[in-house]
Amino acid sequence: MLLDVGSLAVMGVTLGAVLGTAAKLLAVPNNPLEEELQALLPGSQCGQCGFVGCAQYAAALAKGDTPVTLCAPGGKATIEVLAKRLGVSADTDGHEEQAPQHAHIKEDLCIGCLRCVQECSTDAIVGANKQLHTIIVDQCHGCAKCFKVCPTEAIEMCTVPVTLSAWHWGKPRADQAHH
Repeated sequence: MLLDVGSLAVMGVTLGAVLGTAAKLLAVPNNPLEEELQALLPGSQCGQCGFVGCAQYAAALAKGDTPVTLCAPGGKATIEVLAKRLGVSADTDGHEEQAPQHAHIKEDLCIGCLRCVQECSTDAIVGANKQLHTIIVDQCHGCAKCFKVCPTEAIEMCTVPVTLSAWHWGKPRADQAHH
């Protein structure tokens, strides 16, 4: 019995060492620019930019494949920071700042079709087939994907009210700095 336990322990340590060495030797190097750009993005993973998440958008930005004006949750401040970091110009004249939003389901119109549940990337929608659905407001990041697929227009986008828990101090801008 002791021999069995000992041999399993030796195999575990040996295989662990082999896997650790393989992970270091076969590691794919990350682009530091991608990591830096991803840190500048809000990280909401909402997909409003047309990419699956912030990491994919950052990768496309680093390659120069996409404009810096696609991040809706980040707003003008994020667009300006991305443009400055990449050394490109960004036209923010047509960009309209939006207040943070969340989805709300009108209970009398919900038919329980599950289309909204399938679209939600944060699992903020709770409900079952042919039953009433509801939104967990704290988890909803306002991407409006559920709003777009609802066949009965039971979902509406509501502005997050400004309260002490929802208020955010704006990021300082260079033109407002006092010397």
